[in-house]
Amino acid sequence: MPAVLWKVDGNVLDLTPRALVMGVLNVTPDSFSDGGEFFATRAAVKHGREMARSGADIVDVGGESTRPGATPVSPDEEMERVLPVIRELAGSIPAQLSIDTSKAAVARAALEAGASIINDVSGGRGDSAMLPLAAEKGAALIIMHMQGTPGTMQAHPTYGDVVAEVGDFFRQQFAQAVRCGVDPTCIAFDPGIGFGKTVAHNLDLLANLPRLRVENRPLVVGVSRKSFLGQISGPSGDRASATVALTSLLRVRGGDVLRVHDVAQNSAALRTTEALLAATR
Repeated sequence: MPAVLWKVDGNVLDLTPRALVMGVLNVTPDSFSDGGEFFATRAAVKHGREMARSGADIVDVGGESTRPGATPVSPDEEMERVLPVIRELAGSIPAQLSIDTSKAAVARAALEAGASIINDVSGGRGDSAMLPLAAEKGAALIIMHMQGTPGTMQAHPTYGDVVAEVGDFFRQQFAQAVRCGVDPTCIAFDPGIGFGKTVAHNLDLLANLPRLRVENRPLVVGVSRKSFLGQISGPSGDRASATVALTSLLRVRGGDVLRVHDVAQNSAALRTTEALLAATR
């Protein structure tokens, strides 16, 4: 298999021997996992620095919850939440900064404040200005698949063949992004685990990651603490431990960027797995 390359902040990274850890930094009062723990700027900045020290290669800053049933916030409110955090972290940590948004105005302001990656849960469909913005700024771009919107996505997720349909979406959006002038090397894809998917859909996608790879672009996978883990992990319902287990397995199966809340534990699991893969002959 050829090397998996991703252009971030003007540098081409080879993710073949070493995957990236993306730490989740929710600057929101209502996220499904941390419940507003890092809503205050000072707490968010502190946590971002802790994640970088613990092994995060990317800190993904989001100011709007995308949990099932979440209510949208205005671009101005979203910017008020994320921009002070990005400005504080930019240049002060070794990790790259990502803006988790589907709004081009928010993405533009975040890039100008020091972010280098756009993580768009709408996959470029939520705002017609997003793909041209990524092209203009030369930003790395994560195109995620979601059926519906955060408010509706878990109502009745339905697919004929979820793997084929998500793969088709990636091909469609890749072509659209390139038409808008986005450098193909800047693009990565995320199957959107839990975003308009049942437990069975999630497992089907995770079991078939190689079928989702389009144009040899990196695959970003975010399973961290998600509800389906509690449904399949037994009586303990320990989503954090289940996440660590999947981080190792998904690296073997083709995950190139692992988006997690618990950076230290998942980073340790990932690097241990990669050491074993490197020693395998």
